[in-house]
Amino acid sequence: MANGTDRPPARRPGGRSARVRARILAATAELVARDGIAGFRYEEVAESAGVHKTSVYRNWPDREELVVEALLRYAEDLASVADTGDIHRDLVEFLLALAGGLETPFGRTLEQAIYHTDESPAVRQAVARILDQRVAATRRRVDAAVDRGELPPVDSAFLGEMISGPAHLIVNRGMRPFTRVDAERIVGVVLAGLRATAPHA
Repeated sequence: MANGTDRPPARRPGGRSARVRARILAATAELVARDGIAGFRYEEVAESAGVHKTSVYRNWPDREELVVEALLRYAEDLASVADTGDIHRDLVEFLLALAGGLETPFGRTLEQAIYHTDESPAVRQAVARILDQRVAATRRRVDAAVDRGELPPVDSAFLGEMISGPAHLIVNRGMRPFTRVDAERIVGVVLAGLRATAPHA
């Protein structure tokens, strides 16, 4: 009969430690969105996450590492573009997801980090990595649309800037919610402009 010494005991994936880390990261994103990267304190993170502050210190002795991990942890939702074969619909859904993400504590944290150039090199690198992921996702989808003849040849980075810029503006101004009508109009105008100005063979 095996006595358990043949191999190390299996560890449960996740578990309490993973849940605690997730709560701390979520609390960090929310507090940084509210107070800025320079303004948040470990004590507030611990209180918001419902953990002892030693849990925060133990996992992240460096506060910048905590901010960077919080940014990277929540970045994936803002960096994907579906491919249904309909470029107009896919870009509309991307814009709605982007606007929704920008309205979350994480999105506000990211926006703050983008526009505060005095942040640490580690934070700037994390933000650059997140933006690069978003640009790469848009480029893959746009390049596929060009290959299929859905779009004329186009600079995918330029297209991404043209459609995402208005979403950032509307959300950041906070005057009204960003709606599907907004997304449809933005994508429709940009794609119509690209097609109208494309060089003809």
